[in-house]
Amino acid sequence: MVFKNLEKEGYEQVVICEDAESGLKAIIAIHDTTLGPALGGTRVWPYQSEEEALTDVLRLSKGMTYKAAVAGLNLGGGKAVIIGDPREIKSEKLFRAFGRFIEKLKGRYITGEDVGTTVADMDSIRKETTFVTGVSPELGGCGNPSPLTAYGVYKGIKSSALKAFGSEDLTGKVIAVQGVGSVAYSLCRHLHEEGAHLIVTDINSDNVQKAVNEFGAKEVGVDEIYDVECDIFSPCAMGAIINDDTIHRIKARVIAGAANNQLKEPYHGDMLKEKGIIYAPDYVVNAGGVITVEDELHGFNAERTIKKIDSIYMTFQQVFEIAEQENISTHRAADKLAEKRIIDKKNSKKLINS
Repeated sequence: MVFKNLEKEGYEQVVICEDAESGLKAIIAIHDTTLGPALGGTRVWPYQSEEEALTDVLRLSKGMTYKAAVAGLNLGGGKAVIIGDPREIKSEKLFRAFGRFIEKLKGRYITGEDVGTTVADMDSIRKETTFVTGVSPELGGCGNPSPLTAYGVYKGIKSSALKAFGSEDLTGKVIAVQGVGSVAYSLCRHLHEEGAHLIVTDINSDNVQKAVNEFGAKEVGVDEIYDVECDIFSPCAMGAIINDDTIHRIKARVIAGAANNQLKEPYHGDMLKEKGIIYAPDYVVNAGGVITVEDELHGFNAERTIKKIDSIYMTFQQVFEIAEQENISTHRAADKLAEKRIIDKKNSKKLINS
């Protein structure tokens, strides 16, 4: 059954990584390399089972394929997960062991930061392989890509606001932010500086308090965030938060946030269309991170990277136009945009080889 599912969804390779000495238990998933080597971050998370970890890494790697394609990058999609609590298992030995597994793939997979990992962790991986991004500036890297990821989400929110409200101006808009980690904190700064009113929640009370103190945000409970009256709902925590239980509770006109895999199932995107909610597909709105680390592969240049991230605004206008012309949901419109680029590349390869 596993192999049939992998084949059906187009996955190219899944690598199980285990190193008893360091305690490493990891999975690397390479979804598609039509456009280039697979790039995607490494997530450290206390999954309840190996099956849960496999499901997550497969979903995330496929999302990276579409993210890179829509962003116009010559990269494929991949992802890695390390099973365990990042507060307990992380060590240089563990990440160096993981780096050796990446090196064995000979460039088919390039890793970077994700939930539960840091620049320092990437530097440890860098001691064993060059196929890693998001390393320290001293090593020629971009450092933490979170601020630039947040900037891309901000541009996507403004583009979505233009579609929903007829203006990109966020002054006075009430924005509910779910999760206030490193990306969302930088996003909150952008929103606050434009005059938006913030409602925030997070499982980490320190993150919430920081947003309350610095941005005048209003705090609500983790489950309450779905019920607040707001103009824009910004999911910036874990995935699958738009589901049968939550979708009827969300009162926003726009959903646009940094979290990956926000729709639990594709039909939830169709339901958002029926409800008249403008949904900014996650892999389009949060592409600032992959754009940043891709630039690092050519020698990181901040000014050049910001110009690339600015294009997220216009990409959304394309997505909204396709959705309107074909009367489909925005997530299906984004998929069409991504799939067209991949299919065109495959067809060009066939012509060259024929």
